[in-house]
Amino acid sequence: MASVAAEQMAEPGDADVRLVITASSLGTVFEWYDFFIYGTLAASGIIGRTFFPAGSEIIQTLLAWAGFAVGFGFRPLGAVLFGYLGDRLGRKYTFLVTITLMGLATAGVGFVPSAAAIGLWAPAIILLLRILQGLALGGEYGGAAIYVAEHAPPGRAGFYTSFIQASVPGGFVLSLAVVLACKAVLPAAIWDAWGWRLPFIFSLALLAVSLWMRFKLSESPVFKAMKDAGETAENPFVESFTYPGNLIRLFVALFGIAAGLTVIWYTALFSSLAFLQGPMRMADTPAQLLVAVGALAGLGWYILFGWLSDRVGRKLPIVIGYALTLLALFPIFWVMGQAANPGLARAAQHAPVVIAGPDCAYNPFQAKQAGACGQLLDYFSKKGIPYTTAEAPVAVATIGGEPVAAGSEEVLDAALAQAGYKLDRIVPGPGSIVIILLCMTLLTALSGMTYGSVAALLTELFPARIRYSSMSIPYHVGTGYFGGFLPFISQYIVARTGDPYGGLWYCFDVVAMALVVTLIWLKEPKHRHG
Repeated sequence: MASVAAEQMAEPGDADVRLVITASSLGTVFEWYDFFIYGTLAASGIIGRTFFPAGSEIIQTLLAWAGFAVGFGFRPLGAVLFGYLGDRLGRKYTFLVTITLMGLATAGVGFVPSAAAIGLWAPAIILLLRILQGLALGGEYGGAAIYVAEHAPPGRAGFYTSFIQASVPGGFVLSLAVVLACKAVLPAAIWDAWGWRLPFIFSLALLAVSLWMRFKLSESPVFKAMKDAGETAENPFVESFTYPGNLIRLFVALFGIAAGLTVIWYTALFSSLAFLQGPMRMADTPAQLLVAVGALAGLGWYILFGWLSDRVGRKLPIVIGYALTLLALFPIFWVMGQAANPGLARAAQHAPVVIAGPDCAYNPFQAKQAGACGQLLDYFSKKGIPYTTAEAPVAVATIGGEPVAAGSEEVLDAALAQAGYKLDRIVPGPGSIVIILLCMTLLTALSGMTYGSVAALLTELFPARIRYSSMSIPYHVGTGYFGGFLPFISQYIVARTGDPYGGLWYCFDVVAMALVVTLIWLKEPKHRHG
C-alpha cells in the first residue's frame, strides 16, 4: 500500500503545514458561507417571499426550506463525482474546481430576478443554483479534510483537522456577520428591496481569495506517493463498495457518524435560529446576533475535542457527545425558550390554547384550510402559539378555559391579547441574553464533541487509494439527507403539532440511532496516513 511510501517521505515543514491549514480552512469557511447564506436568509423569510410566493407565510417558509434541502440532496452526487476525481487526479485540483463552482453558483442567486418579475422561472433557477451548490459541497469537505490529514504528522491529525471542522460553523458565523453588517449600513427599505442580494454577490470576493491561496498549495504527499508507485485506484467509486471490509466502514460512517453529528450541528445553529425567530417571536436582528455570537464562542470546542481525540481516541468523545445530547437537548431548548420570551412562556402556561372540532385536519401546504377547525389550527400555527387538540361537535378554541368561536383573526388576536399573549417581536433583556448565550454554548459543545475529530476519524477509517470517495459518499449522504432536511422536517412537525419543541424529536431519534451504531460497530482506527 501507499502508506509505506508516504510515511517514508519527509514531513512538511512548519511553514508548509501552516499554509496548508490556513488555505484549506479559509476555503472551507468561504464555501460553507456560500452554502449557508441561503439558510440564513431563509430563516428571516426573505427567500420565501422573493422566490416562492404563496398564499400562506407557512407555505413560503416550507418551500424556502425545501429549496435549502435540495442543495443537500445533491451533495451525495457531488461526493461521487468529485470523490472519483480526487482519488484519480489528486486532492488539490479537485477542490479548486469545487470552490469555483460553489462561488459562481452562490453569486448567481444574488442576480436572479424575483418571482414577481419572471414568475416560475425564479424558483426554478434558484433550485438549479442550489443543485450546483450541493454538487460543489459534495466534493469540498472531503478534499479539504483529507488534504490536511495527509499533511499531519503521526498523532496530530485530530488537532490539525479540527480547524477544518471549526471552519464549517465558521462559515455559518460569517454568513450571519455579513448579513448583520449589510443590514447595519443599509436602510431597512433598501435591505428588503434588494440589499439582501449583496451577501450572495460578496461570494465573488471570497472566491478570489480562496483561489489565490489554494493555487499556492502543492499536492498531498500521500497522493503523490501513490501516484509515483502506480497505486491509485482505477475506479474508486466501485472499489469503495468492493474493497475488503469497506462496506461496514461505509455503514458506520453514514449511520453512526455523519447522521448523528449533522443533526446535532444543524439543531445547534439553524434550529436555534429558527426557534428564536419563529415560535419565540424574537426580532430578527437580535436573534441572528445572538446565534452568531454563540456560534463564534463555540468554535473552540471543535479544536479542543479534535486535539483531545489525539490522546483518548476518536470514538470516546463522539459516544459521550451523543449520550449527552439525548439527555440535554430538550432541557436546553426549554431553558432557552423561557429566557427568549418569558411572557409568551407564562401565557402558554397560565392560559393554554385548546382547539377542538369535528374532523380537525390541518395541512401546512394548503393556502386555505377546508374546515373551520383547520382554519383555527392554521391561525395559531402562523402565530407560533402552542396548542393542543380535542374532539368536539363544533369548531372552537379555548384560551385559558374561555371559548372563542372560529371567526375573524381580529377576534382571535383580541382574545390572545386579553389572555396575556404578546405577539409583537421582542428583544430579551440582558439577563435573558446571558442565558440564551449559555444555552448556545452548551449546544455548540455537544456539536464539538461529536464533530471535532470526525475529519481525522473518517480519513483514518478508509484506505488512501479510495479515501476521497469512501469518505465523501457516506458523509454527504448522511449530512445531505439527515441534516439537510432537518429544518424542513422540524418546521413541518412544529406546524402540524403546534408544539414549538416538537421538531427536536427528529434530532433526538437520529442521534439515538447513531449512538447505537457507533457503540456496536465503530472500531477505533489506528492513527495512520495511508
